[in-house]
Amino acid sequence: MIGALARKFFGSANDRRVKGYQSRVAAINALEPEVAALSDDALKARTAEFKAQLEAGKTLDDLLVPAFATVREAAKRTLGQRHFDVQLIGGMVLHEGDIAEMKTGEGKTLVATLAVYLNALAGKGVHVVTVNDYLAKRDSGWMGQIYSFLGLTTGVIVHGLDDAERQAAYACDITYGTNNEYGFDYLRDNMKYRLEDMVQRKHFYAIVDEVDSILIDEARTPLIISGPLDDRSEFYNTIDTFLPKLEKTTDFEVDEKQRTVTLTEAGMEKIETLLRDAGQLKGENLYDVENVSVVHHINQALRAHSLFNRDKDYIVRDDEVIIIDEFTGRMMQGRRYSEGLHQALEAKEHVTVQPENQTLASITFQNYFRMYKKLAGMTGTALTEADELFDIYKLEVVEVPTNVGIGRMDEDDEVYRTQDEKHAAILAEIERANARMQPVLVGTASIEKSEVLGEYLLKNGYKLIDFTKPKAMDKLYAAARSGKPAKLFAVLNARFHEQEAYIVAEAGVPGAITIATNMAGRGTDIKLGGSVEMRAQIETADIADEAEKAAKIAEIKAEIERFREIVLNAKEVVEIEPAKGSKPAKTVEKPGGLYIMGSERHESRRIDNQLRGRSGRQGDPGRSKFFLSLEDDLMRIFGSDRLDTMLTRLGLKEGEAIIHPWINKALEKAQQKVEARNFDIRKNLLKYDDVQNDQRKVIFEQRVDLMQNDSVAETVNDMRRAFVEDLVTKHVPENQYAEQWDVAGLKEELKRVLDLDLPVDEWAKEEGIADEELLNRIEQKADEHMAAKVAQWGPDVMRYVEKTILLQTLDHLWREHLVMLDHLRQVIGLRGYGQRDPLQEYKAEAFNLFEAMISNLREAVTAQLMRVEIVPPDVQPELPVMEAHKLDYNTGEDEMAFANAALAPMGQQQPAAARDPNNQDTWGKVGRNEDCPCGSGKKFKHCHGRYA
Repeated sequence: MIGALARKFFGSANDRRVKGYQSRVAAINALEPEVAALSDDALKARTAEFKAQLEAGKTLDDLLVPAFATVREAAKRTLGQRHFDVQLIGGMVLHEGDIAEMKTGEGKTLVATLAVYLNALAGKGVHVVTVNDYLAKRDSGWMGQIYSFLGLTTGVIVHGLDDAERQAAYACDITYGTNNEYGFDYLRDNMKYRLEDMVQRKHFYAIVDEVDSILIDEARTPLIISGPLDDRSEFYNTIDTFLPKLEKTTDFEVDEKQRTVTLTEAGMEKIETLLRDAGQLKGENLYDVENVSVVHHINQALRAHSLFNRDKDYIVRDDEVIIIDEFTGRMMQGRRYSEGLHQALEAKEHVTVQPENQTLASITFQNYFRMYKKLAGMTGTALTEADELFDIYKLEVVEVPTNVGIGRMDEDDEVYRTQDEKHAAILAEIERANARMQPVLVGTASIEKSEVLGEYLLKNGYKLIDFTKPKAMDKLYAAARSGKPAKLFAVLNARFHEQEAYIVAEAGVPGAITIATNMAGRGTDIKLGGSVEMRAQIETADIADEAEKAAKIAEIKAEIERFREIVLNAKEVVEIEPAKGSKPAKTVEKPGGLYIMGSERHESRRIDNQLRGRSGRQGDPGRSKFFLSLEDDLMRIFGSDRLDTMLTRLGLKEGEAIIHPWINKALEKAQQKVEARNFDIRKNLLKYDDVQNDQRKVIFEQRVDLMQNDSVAETVNDMRRAFVEDLVTKHVPENQYAEQWDVAGLKEELKRVLDLDLPVDEWAKEEGIADEELLNRIEQKADEHMAAKVAQWGPDVMRYVEKTILLQTLDHLWREHLVMLDHLRQVIGLRGYGQRDPLQEYKAEAFNLFEAMISNLREAVTAQLMRVEIVPPDVQPELPVMEAHKLDYNTGEDEMAFANAALAPMGQQQPAAARDPNNQDTWGKVGRNEDCPCGSGKKFKHCHGRYA
């Protein structure tokens, strides 16, 4: 209560912070007339002036006011848009390295230009992170006009660029790209063998668009670079044939909350029998050590059949299983689950089973984005996750006020007993809205549910708009002109990905009905009446005459303004029936504008808020309401049984809904519990990954140091001496008599590892010889052996060979180490049964494994260099063919892994049948030891792949 009183008199902490920006906003506004009077050249020259001031000792904070005023004026001249005062505040929040929460339609894309320009003046590169390639390309081209006008360069990183194109984009003052591309480029850079091949610069400053989606929703799935293993498609198909023979509850149990499936004892016995009959079981039983891999793949097959649903989690198209992003409803073309899960899905759907992969490098988004010296973000929905964003990233959320007050009415949820009753209620509400020409956006949680709802509309006389045909919207426009509803609807989900921007832009036309999966990160505003830009682009595409085109655009603008008025006036007057014995009926006017209908609640309140936020932009009126049923996933999984019983007792009739603010609060609490659980999962993931991250930093920094040095001779010499010392200490312990030395073992190890046949047995018989003297003689012989190789091949060749072998061996052992850490993570939880903290145990074991890896590195590098024979054309190191993934350690799957992301920079390997011997463009990536595609009969490395 005291806190509430304090907020009333002094304002909240957020209010006070926003108020603190007002003085600088006033200073920027005061500069506007002076800056507006400058010529284009004079305005552009301010960039050079600002850079000179920075070199002279001024800070970016000192330049904020004049720099913001400059960007505002440049935006007016290039885009015809002027930053509002609240947008200036948003820009200041971003510059300070925090999150600006700004409602949909407040112009976040334009806001970013202020902080981007100011920080780009430092010349260290600014990264703007978007959720998809479309937005990266759109925003870099659109906002790039401002930067180009002011003399700064803009690059864009999207899927499919080669290394030269990526280097050029990262070298720009400002670089736009997706979170995945930035992360994968970082991992690929740390697998390169030369500094000049690396594409990224240092991580100076980044602004993350849709920051909650990227830093929270996607943070549980680390980025993985992996390489292919042997083909085991028959094994997956064999396992899949067992699944129909298993029965739920008796043979296996499903936990939807935890997303796990476990075999019962009866199920294990049945599977053992089936495996034994199929010749796939080694040893006596399923849990013998030889069958660990088999058990893992059975579990993945169970998960594929029990937890993953076609047209919700994935779709099947053109002999492929294509993943659907749970947060956006988009098809993730080319992306694959790993750990054998995608192969299990392919076997389940009877499509071609592709080979699986092994991890080569990995990083979480948390650890990638924490590398930036300064990080900022913007979104419409971050306050519900403010604690997590501060806890993990030290980012504070600042709620920036809207330019115009929000005019949207958010109504209480309507809860029905069954899905059918809910669909009937949604249809009735659509009917009423359509009759008064109010545009409707119906939000669904998955493709499957959007199509169920679409089928329901089709059965009830509505027609689907086919956006693949020209003039698809003409009937809807004609209906809007006549004022009579056309009963047409559009579906926006992964199946209609290509028409996404058009469907979203026209969702505000009078009488439009749009069914959409999650609306996070769509990046296109829904404007009441429709989009001038989208219609002009489509309807003037065939008009060559400029005057005719201008007249057509003016006609479109006038019509959209008329449409807007229709939508604004599509109000609903509702008479609320009085309770018995109370006052007369009350009339309530519900606003026009875009009507948002949610077909169910999501696990996260943010997703619901993102859907609601599509209505009521820039002061427009609007409505939102959620329709729920007790059969919805959230209600079903989180305890609707008791509620169903209670409603039955209360006599709730079919078709009736329960509507009460208490229901909303109860649902919100359920959502908060789910969010808290997901936060714990992500936090736990980060604790484990921090252990790996400390080791990753050491390895990656060591690689860069090695590549920077012209010679690593001193490093490999130290490794060789350390290895010899360890070897001698092991076989010739200190303070022991010569008779107790393991001379035979030492001689054998020297021959095996160093390829040195030394008379250590003779030396050991010499009177008075000490272990130190023995060590010195062995080191001397080893040094002489290496000196002979240097003399034979020359210092330059040996320096190159040393660096190559050191880097390749380090990479190989690091990959093996990653696999060991993955296996360790999967079993370390069992230590909890022994009253030991699994995390502390993991830290200790991971440290021991890391030390063992370093010891193995010394031995492996020493052994290879002592034995190396050099054939000049074969020395060049080669990166493996790679794929990229996003691994969820907690569910044991790689989510949204995309197979082609890492291939473009190196060239994709082509099947032999697709290669034309006379056309090298068709060869793609050819392995060094493959037969040359030209047909010469030689290996590629000795033919067209030979180094000059």
